[in-house]
Amino acid sequence: MDFPKHLKYTREHEWALIEGDEVTVGITEYAAEKLGDVVYVDLPEEGDSLDAGGTFGAVESVKAVSDLYSPITGTVKEINKSLADSPEVINEDPYVEAWMVKITVDDPDELEDLMTAEAYAAYIAESSEEGSDEEE
Repeated sequence: MDFPKHLKYTREHEWALIEGDEVTVGITEYAAEKLGDVVYVDLPEEGDSLDAGGTFGAVESVKAVSDLYSPITGTVKEINKSLADSPEVINEDPYVEAWMVKITVDDPDELEDLMTAEAYAAYIAESSEEGSDEEE
């Protein structure tokens, strides 16, 4: 499984590409695999305010509906409108084509709370071990 090193990660399985005062957000390959085939994405409106850890939308798959969580507090600058017509891109290319929102950061200090690729990989390994008895 791929966790690009230039990205930061959340415990809720979102990735964040930090570029100055703007953060691009999507869900990880791990999350996309767990969801299965994505059939619908509900995203916020441009201009919406988001709180770190708060929901900003949902992803619906053939298995479940999962909330999307903002890694930072800020304002939605742009949404990936192409996901409305092609939500399956989330399964095919979660780190490039399937970005979901671009957020203008209100508090850069919140970025310190995000995990590195190594920390996220360790978190996934630990979570998988703990949940192995509960799955399916």
